[in-house]
Amino acid sequence: MDVNSIRDAFDRVAKKQKLSYSKTQEVIDQITQEISDSIEKIRNAHNSDSHADYKTLLADLKTKIKEMVPLTLLEGTQKELNVALSKYPKLLEKSFNPDISKAYRNVDLDTTTINYVIASHFYQQGLFDVGDCFVAEAMEPESITSMRSPYVEMYQILEAMKSRNLEPALKWATSNCSKLKANGSDLEVKLHQMQFVEILRRGDKEEALKYARIHSASFVSDHMVELGRLMCCLVFAGKLEQSPYHDLLSPANWDKLAEELTRQFCCILGQSFESPLGVTIAAGVQALPQLLKFMNVMWGKKQEWQSMKQLPVPVELDDAFQFHSIFVCPVSKEQATDDNPPMLMPCGHVLCKQSIVKMSKNLSKSFKCPYCPTDIDSGLCKPLYF
Repeated sequence: MDVNSIRDAFDRVAKKQKLSYSKTQEVIDQITQEISDSIEKIRNAHNSDSHADYKTLLADLKTKIKEMVPLTLLEGTQKELNVALSKYPKLLEKSFNPDISKAYRNVDLDTTTINYVIASHFYQQGLFDVGDCFVAEAMEPESITSMRSPYVEMYQILEAMKSRNLEPALKWATSNCSKLKANGSDLEVKLHQMQFVEILRRGDKEEALKYARIHSASFVSDHMVELGRLMCCLVFAGKLEQSPYHDLLSPANWDKLAEELTRQFCCILGQSFESPLGVTIAAGVQALPQLLKFMNVMWGKKQEWQSMKQLPVPVELDDAFQFHSIFVCPVSKEQATDDNPPMLMPCGHVLCKQSIVKMSKNLSKSFKCPYCPTDIDSGLCKPLYF
């Protein structure tokens, strides 16, 4: 969807509207002034002994107004605005196709799984009341709410961190230290580092040194550089913001730490850091215009669309939505599927199975690799798994 063209069209309409308003307001101000002047003249004539002709004054006012504001001037600016306004809804209708049902496919979905994904999304976002209401109205078994309590604990930790209280986070990291190490995460070290900096920020040098002696011993071998910086910070106790290590006090460090804790918490739960429902909807929004465009072409073959296992045209998505490797056969230009998997040839090059079957005359003879002159025995080709 080209949002820029919509924005440009809106800007044109807004510009025309401002121009029309400006000219109209200018004309109204001029007319108002002329009428006020004429009223003043009529009042003066009434209060004096002058026998001024009111009809003459009104006729003069009418003439001035006609000379001052040609009707064509107002009509011209209004016409330009109307033209711009008439084009804008058509562009919106073209860009935002209201009938998205064309891209719908009759797919059998597991309602319980869908409800689990939706409820999980609410709990992961901290919307516990909404999640509970959804589970109750969907009449799902209470077992689906088992995912609730871990997220409640996570948000309690995050709320404490907002108040610069790291005790709940440190307690959780200590109890899950082996899992964090298995994930290659140094979250526990970062939490202790932040706690040390907080103690030092308060100016309690002795308490900071005591804390470091108790908690840094197990991290010395792998985090010597970080610990060295912390020890240097002891020199600037109480005035750390004026030291070469003032970056340790940045509020952004707390945001990064909270994000890292959330990521590791979800990982240990076996859940994605990004909400699966959110990712699915975002990918669908990006792909929908392409599917609608394709369906406008295929509308006469609706049944064919329902039975299709693979789209005949690629649907491009951003890298953020690329979670699996995709192989396209260089010979057939088709994307690999379960029925037509990529095959590794003895020479190291890869083709899809159907291409190998075709080139080997139904696996009855050898053939030359299209990339190198090696003779390939189809029996030696092996399925390749990404």
